[in-house]
Amino acid sequence: MAAEKSDKPSWKNDMALATVLLAVCATFSTFKGGGYSTLALISQTQASDQWSFYQAKSLKQHLQELQLEQLQLQALSLPAHSNAAQTYAQHITLLQAKLKKYQKEKAEVKEQAHRLELQRDEAKQHGKPFGRAVIFLQVAILLNSIAGLLDIRKVWWTALPVGLIGVFFFLDGFFLFLS
Repeated sequence: MAAEKSDKPSWKNDMALATVLLAVCATFSTFKGGGYSTLALISQTQASDQWSFYQAKSLKQHLQELQLEQLQLQALSLPAHSNAAQTYAQHITLLQAKLKKYQKEKAEVKEQAHRLELQRDEAKQHGKPFGRAVIFLQVAILLNSIAGLLDIRKVWWTALPVGLIGVFFFLDGFFLFLS
């Protein structure tokens, strides 16, 4: 009988410790998953802003191209060495420089948008395992609670593999084993 009393508190102490460890992992999983979710959302918003900026640059570039074509056509109707022809030539040169500037700016904006999309995708990739971890860890904590309340050791043994799966997904959130 004395052996039973010393055995009972031992497994319950182990169960309580396991519950605490699972709860700590669940808490960190929730925070890390939320952080990655926020990062994915912010990165997506910023990428969308960059694509809008890219579109605006494209529209401005197109308007400049139309204006350049119009000036080039009008310049053809002028005498070759007149003051008006020189003025048109200067405007054409300025517009061509603006077009090169828009092309360069568009490339930079596009590159930034792609970087933000990669950041979003990476954040999503890290966030998913943390979400899975929370589910398994919470189920394991629930099973531990039931085992303790009902004093059924077999339920605790059932909770352990579920908790280990949760811990695996928790670690996968950091290291991406399954990617």
